[in-house]
Amino acid sequence: MSTGIASGWEVIGVSDSAAAGAPESASTYVRRRGMASGSPIAEWSFPADPGSVRTARAMVRQALSDWGLESSVDVAVLLVSELVTNSLRYASGPIGVRMVLLSGGGLLVEVSDPLPDPPQERTAAPDDEGGRGLQLVACTSRRWGTRRGKSGKTVWFELSVAG
Repeated sequence: MSTGIASGWEVIGVSDSAAAGAPESASTYVRRRGMASGSPIAEWSFPADPGSVRTARAMVRQALSDWGLESSVDVAVLLVSELVTNSLRYASGPIGVRMVLLSGGGLLVEVSDPLPDPPQERTAAPDDEGGRGLQLVACTSRRWGTRRGKSGKTVWFELSVAG
C-alpha cells in the first residue's frame, strides 16, 4: 500500500505509547492498517514536528473516507488535531495515532506520546488563544479519558459514527 510518504520502521502497540521507543525522524512515520478483533484499524506514528499535525489530519481524513465515514471526518480530524498539538507542545518524542472502528457504531481514537503526565484540563480566559482543546474533546466525544502506558500516556476518545 503506497501512502506517498517514506516509512522505515513499523510501530506495534501505539495505544500504550510503544511508539516512544521508535527512532525519531522529521520525515518518517508509519501507516499500518488492518483488522483488530474483526474491526478496521489504522495506526500511525509521527515525529514531534509541527508539520505532523497537518499530516495526522490528512491521514485520519483519508482513513475515515476509506471506511465510508465521511460524516464523522470533520469532528475526528478536529479532535485529533487538538490532541496531536498538545503532544507536540509538551512531549519531545514520537506521537502515535490509532483509530479502531468499534462494533455498535463507535470510533475509538487514541493519541499517545512518551510523556507520562496526563493532560490538565484548564479554564481559558475569553482572550486566551489556547486552553480549550480538552474541553472540546470532552464536549464533542461520547466518552474520553487518559491512561498511562509503559513509556508514556494515551489520551483517547470515542465518537458515535454512522457507517
